[in-house]
Parts: sequence; structure tokens; C-alpha cells
Amino acid sequence: MYIHHITRKTIFAALAVLAVPAAAIACPAGDSSATRTASATTVASTSCPRGWGSLPEANSRMVQSPITNVRTGRHACFDRLVVDLRGRAPGYDVRYVRNVYSDGSGFLVPLRGGAKIQIIVRAPAYDAYRTTYRPANQRELSNVAGYRTFRQVAYGGSFEGQTTIGLGVRARLPFRVFTLAGPGSNSRLVIDVAHSW
Repeated sequence: MYIHHITRKTIFAALAVLAVPAAAIACPAGDSSATRTASATTVASTSCPRGWGSLPEANSRMVQSPITNVRTGRHACFDRLVVDLRGRAPGYDVRYVRNVYSDGSGFLVPLRGGAKIQIIVRAPAYDAYRTTYRPANQRELSNVAGYRTFRQVAYGGSFEGQTTIGLGVRARLPFRVFTLAGPGSNSRLVIDVAHSW
């Protein structure tokens, strides 16, 4: 056998074959799930959005697009509240308050949680002919049992072209507010409240 006639390609192939058992010895099968879990935890914690705050966020634009629904969802880094509208995206005023009060009447909107967020949607929950959003239970617009941050979502009413929603949360945590177009000619107001600072 003449060793000096072995090509580089053959040497690389031999090294690759020897590397597979070496990798199996260096990282036993029992440890791979722990490595994957630690790796997934690192990715999850580093991929959470940053730069949110707890100061008021507002946009003064008033629209006649009626509210049609209020819904919530859970995400890895935050809980989300979505207000669906039929038409253009509304303005808003979202802020932490001591208490939330009903539009028009001024009655207290009781909320569970260590902190309260008042959400004023600059759009009505009615159109020229009828009410477009009538929750079955004004004290519980969505079932948030089991959510990490949300404790209660309550309806504060709709009066003179704007609608108030109370959001009880676990503590004063950072949030963000934005609007989305669609589906179709509809729009959505989105409020995300983070699980932690």
C-alpha cells in the first residue's frame, strides 16, 4: 500500500467518520435534553421584546369605526388584548391609573390585580343604527384565568364616540400599544403587557 498516493478528499472523509463517535462520547444522549432545554430557555429569554415602558401611550385620532369584539391571548413574553374594529384604526389613551371609571356615569369599574390599566379607545361600540359590541358579561370580557399577567378585563362603556376598557394586571409592568390594519378594511388595537421587566 502506497500512503503517499492518498488524496485530500480521502483524508477528510476518514476524519469525518472518526468525528461522529468522538461527538457521541463528548455529549452523551442523557445530557442532550438538558442542553436543548437550557438552549431553548436562553433563546426564549433573549428573544422577549425590550424597551417597553409603563408611562401613558396616546394617539388623539377619533374614528367612527365601531368596535366589534374584545379578545385576549397568551404569549411567551406577554399577555395580549385585542380590540377589533370595523373600519379605520382608532386613536387611544392607555395608562396605569388608581381606578377605572365608566364613561358617562362615572361609576367605578372594579378590577382584580395589583395594578389597573385604563384603555380608552377613540371609537364607539355602536354605529348609527345599533350597538356593535355588547359583551355578555361586562365584568369579564374575556376569561383570563391562568394568564401570567392579566387578572381581569372589564367594560367601562361607550359614550360620546369613545369606549373605555379596564384591564387588571398582576403588577405595574411594561406595556406597548399599536394598531394593525386588516383583515380586509377592518383594523385592530393591540395592547401587550409584559410578564416581567
